[in-house]
Amino acid sequence: MRAVLQYTEAIACTSQTVLITGETGVGKELVARAVHIISGRKGPFVAVNVAGLDDNVFSDTLFGHKKGAFTGAEEERSGLLEKASGGTLFLDEIGDLPPSSQVKLLRLLQEHEYFPLGSDILKQSDARIVVATNKDIQDLQESGRLRADLYFRLHTHHVHIPPLKERTDDLPVLLDHFFEAAARALKKKTPTVPKELLDLCKAYSFPGNVRELESMVFDAVSSHGSGVLSLNAFKKAMGLDKNTSMRSASDPLSTHNVSISFSELLPKLKEAEQILIDEAMKRADGNQGIAASMLGISRQALNRRLKTRKK
Repeated sequence: MRAVLQYTEAIACTSQTVLITGETGVGKELVARAVHIISGRKGPFVAVNVAGLDDNVFSDTLFGHKKGAFTGAEEERSGLLEKASGGTLFLDEIGDLPPSSQVKLLRLLQEHEYFPLGSDILKQSDARIVVATNKDIQDLQESGRLRADLYFRLHTHHVHIPPLKERTDDLPVLLDHFFEAAARALKKKTPTVPKELLDLCKAYSFPGNVRELESMVFDAVSSHGSGVLSLNAFKKAMGLDKNTSMRSASDPLSTHNVSISFSELLPKLKEAEQILIDEAMKRADGNQGIAASMLGISRQALNRRLKTRKK
């Protein structure tokens, strides 16, 4: 993430379009806001989610309309481009734009000009355009869902944010930040967090990414009274209890779809058990409680097996 943010800082002051990609919940809009802030632009940051907008609604939203442009257009209305004048216009979920809207967006990016609906008077825009998508943009282009010329225009500056499961070293910083934010918002004292929480989070895949982690923290703090924070809220959100494993429902190795490769010589049951225990302890950084949750057994049962191996 340090490299991502250094690149973001380096491109923030240019006037070129910025494309931000990454899974849902990784913080694409936060990066877009960072681009705007670092750029020093005096105008506002204006955000709009364009997913599901047909061409007319897209055009009206961005470009505005002239009085009488369509039924119900009783007065002239400015679009978001005009509102973002001198600032930044952030278009989220750009991968869902219909082809007709893609043509208009391409012209805007190339010429910095547009026509409000019902008007033949060309307008200029000085708003910086930042776009984002949670889809594979190269796949969109290759499948024909994204125009090739728009694809290359969007690729001037490309910021890709990795999923949380690929940057678990960020967890301590994120947890501290969200606990402080939750305590402040809920007017509570920041709780004492057990060290096991970090191991619990590192072993979880976080399909909802940073947004999911934030929700977990706020829920845990909202139900917290005093003393050391309970892990129950986190375990519940992760789908864990004493009878379930730590595996996420989105993990390809889910309970009903486990795939394990073996050599030609099968291991004995005892050997297979030892392999599973070793892997669980490795993923849990030696925390027996977390490893036991992964294996779907109690901590006491795991402890007995570990002690038996030492004898």
